[in-house]
Amino acid sequence: MDLKFKLVHLALVVLFLAHLGESQNATFDITKYGANSNADISEAVLNAFKEACASTSPSTIVIPKGTFQMNQVKLEGPCKGPIELQIQATLKAPSDPNQLKTGEWLTINKLDGFTMSGGGILDGQGKAAWECKESKKCNKLPNNLSFNSLTNSIIKDITTLDSKSFHVNVNQCKNITFLHFNVSAPAGSPNTDGIHISRSTSVNVTDSNFATGDDCISIGDETEQLYITKVTCGPGHGISVGSLGGNPDEKPVVGVFVKNCTFISTDNGVRIKTWPASHPGVVSDVHFEDIIVQNVSNPVVIDQVYCPAGKCNKDLPSQVKISKVTFQNIKGTSRTQDVVSLLCSKGTPCEGVEVGDIDITYSGKEDINSNSGRETILLLELLTRTADGDEGGKHQLITATVSDGKLFICKAQAGDKRWFKGARKQTCGAEFNCQQPHKIFFEMFAVLMEQGNVN
Repeated sequence: MDLKFKLVHLALVVLFLAHLGESQNATFDITKYGANSNADISEAVLNAFKEACASTSPSTIVIPKGTFQMNQVKLEGPCKGPIELQIQATLKAPSDPNQLKTGEWLTINKLDGFTMSGGGILDGQGKAAWECKESKKCNKLPNNLSFNSLTNSIIKDITTLDSKSFHVNVNQCKNITFLHFNVSAPAGSPNTDGIHISRSTSVNVTDSNFATGDDCISIGDETEQLYITKVTCGPGHGISVGSLGGNPDEKPVVGVFVKNCTFISTDNGVRIKTWPASHPGVVSDVHFEDIIVQNVSNPVVIDQVYCPAGKCNKDLPSQVKISKVTFQNIKGTSRTQDVVSLLCSKGTPCEGVEVGDIDITYSGKEDINSNSGRETILLLELLTRTADGDEGGKHQLITATVSDGKLFICKAQAGDKRWFKGARKQTCGAEFNCQQPHKIFFEMFAVLMEQGNVN
């Protein structure tokens, strides 16, 4: 009996150890696959991924500390178990954009439970590509990173540097998080969006820093439940929903939440932009709250005649419907007098746009004093449209004056051209004495401007 018991016990121990070995993480160091600092490591990364993808236990691919050259790499699932790509190194892309003829630099496709980590840097070496783009002597430039069809994944402690085009493109992903993610490129680098998100659901970007030459984060069609929190942006073009309406059959953007973010010396702050003469589209349930702006141009923007190259038909309105948008508790300084600009489509007017608790000081050099010497031009410009079609439904520019550096816009609903036309001629004291307009497209709630630097 004792011998039989010992044999059974030994068999159970062997089975347990075998199972334990399978359940522990498997590590695949690319140096074991021939990678070295003097050659392209693309093949080593692909071979390590091939083995990791076949493993049923969680696997970690390690790119150790050092500097490595890497050409284009595509890692595509599905795989049998979760995979972590641990980039500890600085990876350098070919500087010549013609060496990257198709696709992106590093592409990750069709993985569940994927992690990218390690504190490494992906250096796109974009300078030559930016010059090529300006001279129009090259084809479509590659992004540093492209994530397609990922689920339940996290990208953390990674820096993308000097991408040739977008730093990151997120497409058809669900439940993906960017944490402690850093983007760095010069302010003048063209089309270097930090993260572009489209056709994705439940994306989180938090505790991350963006300094680049285009939008820090840009939001394309069919994006739902996007949460951007504790992000610092600057330099760059701000955080933008859009541009939208440029392509047929774009799906709605629904549920965008931007909160506790800081913008430093950016060309824009928080923005929604759509093309004139556009295809139909929808933007709804978008909220910008608890925002700090420091020396920012155009801190708050809705622009439905977005046309950066000037080659649009602005006579035809945008057909993108914008609704249920809030700009709440936005404070800081603006280097332009266009603190708030809401330019909605005259064909598909905005609905349910709320602006409240805006406290922004003008930090520019233009003379903003009025003839009285005590009054100043209000650094808040709102573009609305009258609902009753006055002047063919054209946009109405709203301006006002402030006294002693303070302005209160009363708790009222804006939309009546005549009210604003009258208010424009008033001298504002402690608060506006407004009338109740008869048609509504925007609601203005307690907007307070503190002009600390105004004489």
